Amino acid sequence: MITKRTLMVILQKILHSIDEGIHVINNEGITILYNEAMAELEGMAMEEVMGKNLLDVFPCLTEETSTLLKVLKTDYPIYNECQVYLNNQRKEINTINTTIPLYYENEKIGALEIAKNITKIKRLSDEIFRLQQALIKPEVKESKIRRYTFEDLVGKSPLFAKAIQLARRTAISSSNILVYGETGTGKELFAQSIHYHSDRSTKPFIAQNCAALPESLLEGILFGTTKGSFTGAIDRPGLFEQASGGTILLDEINSMGLQLQAKLLRVLQESNIRRIGGLKDIPINVRVIATTNEKPEELLEKGILRKDLYYRLKVVSINIPSLRERREDIGLLTDYFISKFNKKLNKEVWMISEEVKRDFINYEWPGNVRELENLIESAMNFIQDEHILVKEFFPEYIIKNDEDNYNDYRNPWIENQEEKSLPLKLQDIEEHYIRQVMTVFKGNITQAANKLGIKRQTLQHKLKKYSYKE
Repeated sequence: MITKRTLMVILQKILHSIDEGIHVINNEGITILYNEAMAELEGMAMEEVMGKNLLDVFPCLTEETSTLLKVLKTDYPIYNECQVYLNNQRKEINTINTTIPLYYENEKIGALEIAKNITKIKRLSDEIFRLQQALIKPEVKESKIRRYTFEDLVGKSPLFAKAIQLARRTAISSSNILVYGETGTGKELFAQSIHYHSDRSTKPFIAQNCAALPESLLEGILFGTTKGSFTGAIDRPGLFEQASGGTILLDEINSMGLQLQAKLLRVLQESNIRRIGGLKDIPINVRVIATTNEKPEELLEKGILRKDLYYRLKVVSINIPSLRERREDIGLLTDYFISKFNKKLNKEVWMISEEVKRDFINYEWPGNVRELENLIESAMNFIQDEHILVKEFFPEYIIKNDEDNYNDYRNPWIENQEEKSLPLKLQDIEEHYIRQVMTVFKGNITQAANKLGIKRQTLQHKLKKYSYKE
């Protein structure tokens, strides 16, 4: 049987092994438990805190600003509240605290606080505020910020064309939009295209990834803060105010906590925001585009996304197909990225080999268009004077080890050609195939002619016709 002493030893080991800071005070405000993680977080030695009054150790705190003393006084728990205070070396500490009253046999014996250190994240959020405020200045936007429009969306597959058509039609309205697409499908490109095709195009477009910051910081970034709302808080507009008249993109809305989702729902319903700690409602005129990389129906079933917020956002719903659902666009996208990185890297690449094309078509592309772009850029960093991207430039998981390049010949590029007459299409296919065979046989005309089943002189004539150069 485990004794109480053994349990206490186990509890002490657990408390001093976890990453979260633990601080417990009794009814007199005296510290009775203080673990190593909390000591490291606050930059204090344990002996400086244990057995001492909280306000003596942290003179910058008061009964009103200390979450521990506030809970001790009111008996109401506090969950995930941001606290900013100074330790006894006057060093600023930023934490997110969950604080609860402690009871034993229906009698209050003190208060417990579990704290996470967000000092670095707080500095990051301040920098995000500064940068985002700079981004909405017209002169910066014009010179440095890359704008995407519908002309930047590359693809002709029916599913992709349908998504673009729907986005174009809804761009002229001010209704909220919910965009679903797997990671790397181009959700922000769609959102920017909608904004810059609308009558809000001269107003700010501001994007915020909801998974990038803890909920308590994200709330301040979105809605702003009021001086005095918590220690260190200043009057600062949130992104909804900064995006006035324009569009705000809430990327990965499925990462937003349910509590903050409820506050966002109120903003969408009332068309006004209230800064943290503020008493005044501020009217806003902002179009919201939210994105999710998981199917909304599954998020609703799991309880990750509030139903009322889902229906408020889903005035218009746009589904962006994955790359494996639009394989006929892989050729177009490959040519587009080769052209892009030719300019960026000062290269002269013409195409990828037939073998690589075949394996691109058969690959599942879990990272979608972004993965394709990264692979092309990576491959083009390896080449020197070559003009063809061959399998050696790509990872093994993409390229099959197949000795015969033509047993499974497929030409996905055919479907991507503009409308042409049959003779011109046949000519394009002939040129394309001849170039690929010449590449495989490294310019050997005799071997290539044998593979093509034509005379050597005929092949020479065609090479001249198509301006072929090794």
